[in-house]
Amino acid sequence: MQANPEARRALKAQEPWIGPRSRIGVIIPSTNIGVEYDCQRIIPPGVTWHFGRFFVGQPDLSSDDMFLAFIDAIRETIPDAMRDIMTCEPKYIMMGMSAETFWGGLEGNIEFEARLRDLIGPNMGITSGAAALKDALDAFGAKRVAALTPYQPVGDVQVRRFLEESGYHVTNVVGLKCDTATSIAHTPPHEVIDVVLKQLEGDDVDAIVQAGTNLSTIDIFPALEKQLGKPVIPINVATIWHALRAQGIDDKIFGKGLLLEKF
Repeated sequence: MQANPEARRALKAQEPWIGPRSRIGVIIPSTNIGVEYDCQRIIPPGVTWHFGRFFVGQPDLSSDDMFLAFIDAIRETIPDAMRDIMTCEPKYIMMGMSAETFWGGLEGNIEFEARLRDLIGPNMGITSGAAALKDALDAFGAKRVAALTPYQPVGDVQVRRFLEESGYHVTNVVGLKCDTATSIAHTPPHEVIDVVLKQLEGDDVDAIVQAGTNLSTIDIFPALEKQLGKPVIPINVATIWHALRAQGIDDKIFGKGLLLEKF
């Protein structure tokens, strides 16, 4: 039996039954594996993730020059992904990418977010990776920070610049120099743990952060936090936390790190 016109209008006026609290559009590189993996482990009731990919035709990251070519290439394809994701009518946008959000330091991140708002309108909320890490560090009151990236030195310089311009003392930035944008996801966990414990941790460090959204550390960083007694923050967890809290979704989520448990 078909609903009468009045009933159909009443149904349309209701909140959608899929994602009634928020439908979050997530923009990721076509090479990315880690962001979806992490988002699928953090799903508050009434929240849904909706992924859109921008094409990466230049995934080679094996040198500084190739890394710069990668950055130039994705600047051309991000707008199409932003256009496409808006057709599912998200309530919020989360950028599941990292390097471009640090580029140009603090002012560069502001300009990056402004370019995105030009594509989707001024009223749509946006979370970018660099800004989310900054807010996460501020939540913990951290002042002295160390960072892990999958990047070449040219990318590490941008991460350091953003953190320093944001007011933190950066004790060290270690890049894993991954060969391609896809191979980042295949980094063995023991390599990440070794860098954190042997090159980043110290009495002079308040918090450790990780850039590079294809480097999923959600399964190892909570244990490192307990071992070290300080925040060890993956960029994907920071962006998820930021996107949720920006919309008033304050659910505490346990087992995925101190950030989601405390703030």
